[in-house]
Amino acid sequence: MLFSFLVSLREGFEIALILAIVLGYLARTGNRRHFRDIWVGTGLAVALTIGVVFVLQATASELSGTAREAFEGTIMLAAAATLTWMVLWMRRQAVSLGRDLRTGVDVALARGSLFALAGLAFSAVIREGIETALFLFAGARASAGSAGEFWAGGAIGFAVAAALGYAVYRGSHLLPVRQFFTVTGVVVLVIAAGLLSNGLAELHEAQLIPQLGPRPWDMDAVLSISSTAGQFLHALVGYDPAPTWGQIVLFWTYLAGGLGVFFTMGGVRASS
Repeated sequence: MLFSFLVSLREGFEIALILAIVLGYLARTGNRRHFRDIWVGTGLAVALTIGVVFVLQATASELSGTAREAFEGTIMLAAAATLTWMVLWMRRQAVSLGRDLRTGVDVALARGSLFALAGLAFSAVIREGIETALFLFAGARASAGSAGEFWAGGAIGFAVAAALGYAVYRGSHLLPVRQFFTVTGVVVLVIAAGLLSNGLAELHEAQLIPQLGPRPWDMDAVLSISSTAGQFLHALVGYDPAPTWGQIVLFWTYLAGGLGVFFTMGGVRASS
């Protein structure tokens, strides 16, 4: 549940921030009549995202054995790669995000096309939506808890993100946006490292990767993977009581490299 909450909160707030900037700019420039166009584009993006989730779920349910393990492992690796790109993109682009969105709105209004504004909202939201779909699906595969709890965590995360986005729209400057994206960026990179480790193990189980090296330790007697704490850590950070050297090296190499790049790219200062 915490996994899905953190992911949906982070991704949902990015969507909410984009919509808050666009809607706030339309309101300030006397173009509230175009709110409908923004919501149409947003609704289409959300519908497509839900469709992607259903396709992934349907595909996984049709597969079994090594084919399913290979599919789920591939999705985990793809989710980790996509998430890494998203975190670093936001770190780099947030300084000019508000300016770029306002420029896009001005261009759309100048064209006088209803589809231009809807397309602006759609393109901005669908990027985050597809990333969220991949990440939540991958997390659901790794989660040992009930599906209901997992998706409830996601719903709560999106609800909190929507409330924060509304606060930004209303002109609140009390939200620590920079600190929020810094802290959640680090958390998400740790989660992505766990997904990489889990994905590698799934591909090994599917015999697509023949050898991952020996297992230098076995902590199952101390913290079993079947225990509540073990299952929680497995879903959140890819905990494995007896990891292979391949998993260990990939986890720490990715985490060190990802955090190194993240903190050398400068701080987040999203303009609105």
